[in-house]
Amino acid sequence: MFDKILIANRGEIAVRIIRTCKRMGIKSIAVFSEADFRSPYVQAADESCFIGPASAKESFLNSEKIIEVAVSRGCQAIHPGYGFLSENAEFARTVFEAGLVFIGPPIEAIALLGDKTASKELAIMTGVPVVPGCQKPVVDLDEAMTVAKEIGFPVLLKPAAGGGGRGMRIVNDMGELAGALDACRAETLKSFGDDRIFVERFITRPRHIEIQILADSYGNIIHLGERECSIQRRYQKVIEETPSRAVHESLRNGMGKTACELAKAAGYTNAGTVEFILDAEKKYYFLEMNTRLQVEHPVTEFVTGLDLVELQIRIAAGEPLTVEQKDVVIHGWAVEARICAEDPSKGFLPTTGMITRYAMPMGKNVRVDSGIDAGSVITIHYDSLLAKVSAWGANREEARKTLIRALNGYHIEGITTNLDFVNSVLSHPAFASSELSTDFISDHFEDGQSKIPPSEQDLHYMTIAAVLVAHTRRNLVRDSLRPMSPHVGAAEPPAPIHKYVVRTFHDVFEIVLEGSEQNRRWNINVNDKLYKVVAPEFEYYRRRLKLYIDGIAHMFRLQYLDNHIRAFFCGIVRIFEIYTPLEWSLAHFMLQEIKPVQENALRCPMPGLITAVLVEEGVQVRKGQELLRMESMKMESSVAAPRDGQIDKILIGSGQTVDTDQILIIFKE
Repeated sequence: MFDKILIANRGEIAVRIIRTCKRMGIKSIAVFSEADFRSPYVQAADESCFIGPASAKESFLNSEKIIEVAVSRGCQAIHPGYGFLSENAEFARTVFEAGLVFIGPPIEAIALLGDKTASKELAIMTGVPVVPGCQKPVVDLDEAMTVAKEIGFPVLLKPAAGGGGRGMRIVNDMGELAGALDACRAETLKSFGDDRIFVERFITRPRHIEIQILADSYGNIIHLGERECSIQRRYQKVIEETPSRAVHESLRNGMGKTACELAKAAGYTNAGTVEFILDAEKKYYFLEMNTRLQVEHPVTEFVTGLDLVELQIRIAAGEPLTVEQKDVVIHGWAVEARICAEDPSKGFLPTTGMITRYAMPMGKNVRVDSGIDAGSVITIHYDSLLAKVSAWGANREEARKTLIRALNGYHIEGITTNLDFVNSVLSHPAFASSELSTDFISDHFEDGQSKIPPSEQDLHYMTIAAVLVAHTRRNLVRDSLRPMSPHVGAAEPPAPIHKYVVRTFHDVFEIVLEGSEQNRRWNINVNDKLYKVVAPEFEYYRRRLKLYIDGIAHMFRLQYLDNHIRAFFCGIVRIFEIYTPLEWSLAHFMLQEIKPVQENALRCPMPGLITAVLVEEGVQVRKGQELLRMESMKMESSVAAPRDGQIDKILIGSGQTVDTDQILIIFKE
């Protein structure tokens, strides 16, 4: 067994690998850039080493520097985690030539399976069903058009190298093909150094199912069941679960056997994932094989009781698998949510900044893999993934509700995240009934918001939380002023009944509180509906509030905004204005918010690097037309015109770094 391992990665995955190393008695070395010197993973490792500037090209993608550190610090192996160099065959070769062990598959398997064209050809040779399309990358636009005509629209453009959804585009008609092909080539060249693209039929409304496999050097290959990863945005997974309601036992066995046969044909060892899409008739088609540990591996660990990182390390150290296929038993259900620095209301564009407040959820059957803490600075240089929250249950509904409760208590301030969005997805009736496809988000959400309104009960619960906090704070202020009264006497007994009027958006609730802070038990009427509530002592009225409503525990996140309270619950975010009946009678005299007039400029939607300016000064553009392309957090995005008009001035150029809200283009009046 290894004495010391270098982890060629960062963030939550580095923390995850370090945890297993500590349990196995293996020393770990973390590498970090200028942006990561205070990151939790650096503190968690036994040793750490600085490797360069924040730019990934000068640090985490600098394979020579990483190997130099590993050799000089006496490591025997390198664990690549996922992302960066994990699927880079040349890096694996360099590790081997340096006399170190690469904790992953053989070099040849990475090269073969990392190339979508070669892996597709292998799948066909092995008898694995594949999606109809071209078998080789298209040479130019004319060939792409020919293939698209043959297989019919919609088609999917996919890079021959890499994964994670980068460089992929759906094309619905011939008019979109040229622009989409250019964008795909640009993005995949930046991400993977390879601009080859191939065209295949786009399967409408599929489910995304993947099989986790493990293989040792002695010919033993097993699978650990399936994970469903159908909830996606921009081809990036958001929520994963295992098992899948769409997969019955015989289908599971068939897909698992197919995945193992493909791995065997590729000469694969270590952990890997074979990805499929499943159509409405439950026919499955091979997508790709990821030759690394997956982001979503915690759900598999939850239901199997296995530590995949430990198994990776043991296989790499030359040990045989001690688990046979008959030993793999799936216990219960597990669901995972990815928490990312992104703004769902702006098309999931990346966000940056410093995390000012941070508190992780706790509880039975909840697991948090986090790479952040209060004070962590999120930059444009790396992936937007901050943490993963997973929950286990005896069945799917129990796991789903456990994860919702955990996210209700997950507190991240300072940057915009998708935390409440993913909680809204988990709370959606269609998700609860497992009506899933890769179109789920576009079907049920718009601008990051659910297309169905919140339930009355959820709004009542949020109102109760907001009113209890406001009432208790008002009483505290009143009591603190009592000694300043010129007629100090015995404290008046609190009134037994308290009335409030609450407004949140267009909803108005009349609230009657009956009870007191002393016994912490309340009868609360919300629009004449009675709830029995047990509240904590006042000192626990913080930014996370736990209330028992009709005997069931609920967690709320709160922010205090002058006389308003913003509450977060089950993915719902509302601001509550709280009035006494007298204050409410005067509320219509208060100033109303004035919406700002749209300015005559295009502002930057996110921090990043301008990669292309597609228009010139003086040209006429239409609303929605692509004006710029920019890169942030390893993703290339288009920036569209916010209005029809003529461009007056372009204030930026290709290669320039920009920040959120910076003015990029000015339109003529």
